[in-house]
Amino acid sequence: MYISHLYQTDFYAWTQEQVSLLKIQEWEQLDTVNLIEEIETLGRRERQELRNRLGVLLGHLLKWQSQPEKRSNSWLGTIREQRVQIKLLLQDSPSLKPYLDEVFLTIYELGLALAIRETELGEQVFPEICPYTLGETLNPEFLPNPNQLDEQSE
Repeated sequence: MYISHLYQTDFYAWTQEQVSLLKIQEWEQLDTVNLIEEIETLGRRERQELRNRLGVLLGHLLKWQSQPEKRSNSWLGTIREQRVQIKLLLQDSPSLKPYLDEVFLTIYELGLALAIRETELGEQVFPEICPYTLGETLNPEFLPNPNQLDEQSE
């Protein structure tokens, strides 16, 4: 009862208590219900972070491609940072790689929304389907050419 109450009142203290109990293998003292929930949440958080970073990356690639006259070091920095952060996430959790393949095209919608919002260009300017492959998107050398948008809309 005390451990479960601690989960509600002082989360950090609860985590430290759970670690201590795990180290000394006091299995019956563990707050298993909340421990299971927290472990599941950690996995969901990793996937969410991957989706968010990929969405930001795709949005900035679209901005880079659609507004060459407004390109900035800030946009380039965001593109680089997101690629590095995604790479680090996948190094820490290689089992997320198949998930990335699975959601890549869906995440394009997040990037598209970001690009539309931040460029104030109409939706019709951007391709309905992601114009980049996953490999291009994650490739540190890849930056889209503005002419690709013209070619894709024809």
